[in-house]
Amino acid sequence: MITLLFVAFLLLIALEVPIAFALGLASLGYLLLEGQTPLVILVQRMTSGLDSFPFLALPLFVLAGHIFNRGGIARRIFNFARALVGHFRGSLAHVNVVGSMIFAGMSGTAQADAAGLGVIEIEEMKKDGFDPAFAAAVSATSAIIGPIIPPSVIMVIFAVMTEVSVADLFLGGFIPGILMSLSLMAMIYWMAATGRIHAPVHPRQPFQVVWQTFLSAFPALVAPILLVGGMLLGVATPTELGAIVVVYGIVLGFIYRELTVPKLFRIFGEVGVTYAVLVFIISNAFPFGWLVAINQVPALLAEAILSVTANKWLVLLLINVALLIAGCFMETTAILVISVPVLFPLA
Repeated sequence: MITLLFVAFLLLIALEVPIAFALGLASLGYLLLEGQTPLVILVQRMTSGLDSFPFLALPLFVLAGHIFNRGGIARRIFNFARALVGHFRGSLAHVNVVGSMIFAGMSGTAQADAAGLGVIEIEEMKKDGFDPAFAAAVSATSAIIGPIIPPSVIMVIFAVMTEVSVADLFLGGFIPGILMSLSLMAMIYWMAATGRIHAPVHPRQPFQVVWQTFLSAFPALVAPILLVGGMLLGVATPTELGAIVVVYGIVLGFIYRELTVPKLFRIFGEVGVTYAVLVFIISNAFPFGWLVAINQVPALLAEAILSVTANKWLVLLLINVALLIAGCFMETTAILVISVPVLFPLA
């Protein structure tokens, strides 16, 4: 029977049915064919899964990303990053990565980074003579740092699904995010040094310029400091810190005169739509994951893997390759809600 659940889900995905409906319909079809479990359990699993205090952080971090995007903060971050690393070989490509690394501490999603800072970065790189395709590629890859360096919407979803600490996940994201940034910058430097990309060389900015751009961007840089400091000191939960950052971003936007009341209400509407989509996907994932668990799919998968190899590093490598391939065809949230019920119990 459990095979039918996965076959139905994959068939619906192949028919381009939205992921939330595919998860829900596959679960409903399984219960109808199985005939022994009351259908009300489907609704109960959908609602009980969302009954989580850390889940309140999700709309707050999505809202914070939108506010920082529209509040004139992205441009100030870009100017600071340009003054800081614009003279490196690779020039604005390095600025792109550093800017995304800083903005990641406010946005929580790759989409917010690409839609806000990414637009500025691509435009400036094109003006500087970079190939538009390369500019888009760097912006897309650097935006991936967004969900790695906290706050991270994906980490909140993972924490809710697995009942692990959001704060621990956030603190664990810093080093991987920084390593990703340094790796991208090393690749950019190598491509510029070997002539594989056209990257104009810019003079080093005087300290006064760097200091001025830093002061201009400093109010924005306080946001990640609030998050990290609050978590390290234990003065507030990630959810409470998310609310603080949202209020701080709104105040900052009005001080910069980039936000107005009508604009703020439009942002609320956009975030409401984004959040509704995420909630619908996640709520439909809970009954799907429950069916996977009660049918002991993780145990069967573990048995199958151990019959091939008992080397945990090889197992992790195989899982990463599988997720990499899945990432070529599916969105991150979809992969997360499908893979977590199967893979997390293996840990």
